[in-house]
Amino acid sequence: MDDSQLLRYSRHILLNEVGVEGQERILQARVLVIGVGGLGSPAALYLATAGVGHLTLVDHDTVDLTNLQRQIAHTEARVGQPKVESARQALLAINPELQITTLAERADAQRLDTLVADADVMLDCSDNFATRQALNAACVRHGRPLVSGAAIRFDGQLAVYDPRQDNSPCYACVFPPDTAFEETRCATMGVFAPLVGIIGSMQAAEALKLISGAGAPAVGRLLMLDGRDMTWSDIRLPRNPQCPVCGTTHP
Repeated sequence: MDDSQLLRYSRHILLNEVGVEGQERILQARVLVIGVGGLGSPAALYLATAGVGHLTLVDHDTVDLTNLQRQIAHTEARVGQPKVESARQALLAINPELQITTLAERADAQRLDTLVADADVMLDCSDNFATRQALNAACVRHGRPLVSGAAIRFDGQLAVYDPRQDNSPCYACVFPPDTAFEETRCATMGVFAPLVGIIGSMQAAEALKLISGAGAPAVGRLLMLDGRDMTWSDIRLPRNPQCPVCGTTHP
């Protein structure tokens, strides 16, 4: 790190759990963020402020006026732009040293497989079941940790899946791919604006912990927030040996 970086990241370096070595790992890390809407906006912003060396942002959508109630990486001046480009501008305004790759597309399983292989940590900030399953399968295949977030109405969820740990479940252990799943969208169900900020910020925190080695990431836990009365539930998630993605009977 040069003198400017030592000053910029000094508050991280002061933390015994991070220090110079942990911050160096953050500066060298490659993080993939799928979705830069409600969850991806705060997650990417905090990863940027923390100095993650290379961010890859993937989102097929464009900025809409209805997004601005909660998607804090975007502005009214950038309505109509691809969300990845709008987010890129926001991140570079905070930290011009970042390397950012933007992909204005809905990544399919083949594309995700390539992207996951080239990253250290993945953040699932998407809003559809198929993408979540494809991203999880790629993470299991390549042995990469996945930080998963979800938010709708007043309800938020966070979990970390790390296939490098033998006892860690994967996303498919908890939400089997063959389950009949009704998609829930903010456009029809609504979402409390600060909720996505809470969950997205926590996704960034878990990713930074995984990268730097600080603390204990929430592997094998499903954290659920009821934003109506701000109560948390913490459910332990066992690995499913019969899981079609990571189970021992399905190598």
